Amino acid sequence: MESLLHDISWVLPLRSDAATIVFNAFTYAGYTPFFLVLLPLGYWLWDKAMFTRVAFLIGFVGLTNTFLKELFMDPRPPIAFALDGRVGESFGFPSGHAQIAVALWFWLAMEIKRSWAWIAAAIIAAGVCFSRIYLGVHDVEDVLGGAALGVACIFIFKGLTQERAIAEAHPAAQLLGIAVIAPVAWVLWPRDEALPPSMLALVAFLFFWRTGRLIEERWINYQRHGNWAVAGIATVAGLAVLFVLLKVTGDVAGAAGFAGQWAQPFQMGMIALYVTAIAPALFRATRLGW
Repeated sequence: MESLLHDISWVLPLRSDAATIVFNAFTYAGYTPFFLVLLPLGYWLWDKAMFTRVAFLIGFVGLTNTFLKELFMDPRPPIAFALDGRVGESFGFPSGHAQIAVALWFWLAMEIKRSWAWIAAAIIAAGVCFSRIYLGVHDVEDVLGGAALGVACIFIFKGLTQERAIAEAHPAAQLLGIAVIAPVAWVLWPRDEALPPSMLALVAFLFFWRTGRLIEERWINYQRHGNWAVAGIATVAGLAVLFVLLKVTGDVAGAAGFAGQWAQPFQMGMIALYVTAIAPALFRATRLGW
């Protein structure tokens, strides 16, 4: 059993150029750029309330995964197996890709309530999970642990969304509740080091997503344009501006002298505000949205 959970040498004979392309595509669905496309698409084109829940689910999964990786400090498989060079020096257990794949796609299936959505969720989640083993950056234990935690996150998050004390709290109290995540995480942090920028970035993302959503609800009230061609043009333009903004905010952070610990939180906060409030306001002002 120990060998099965930790030895991934069996994956080597399964590798081929074609399979590597497929599993690189699956694994991309667990990295930040993918979510920076998915969330605006859902928010601008589909359902603002649903994708606000999705954004907070992603944040919840990211926060728990970052904390647990630092708590367990479980090493990844030997570097000789790795085909994905984007993991840096992060730890292995639990797999963040597996956790977010299970939580995100099955949550969306629950929201959509269609059989095809459940089938798609199972295929995508399985593909992402196996891609981490195939690409040599996680062992079976990492992936199983991440998948199990993804299921747990669904149930916990569903309970939180149904908690009246949270849903009906004053907006200022909701924002304060998000803001205190950072100091609480700092107190509970399992290592004698500063919180990683990714942890602070998630808190900033959630804080400014909620802020932008409040602004949009009160003053903008954006609706997707009824003409899908116009809505598509708006979305493509909006995404182009988003990635320009990502570059600009990084440059501004560097010029301001906080390119280290605070650059990523600054970027993610501004991106969240742009997606939820600034872009919808621009769409309405330019008649690319209603």
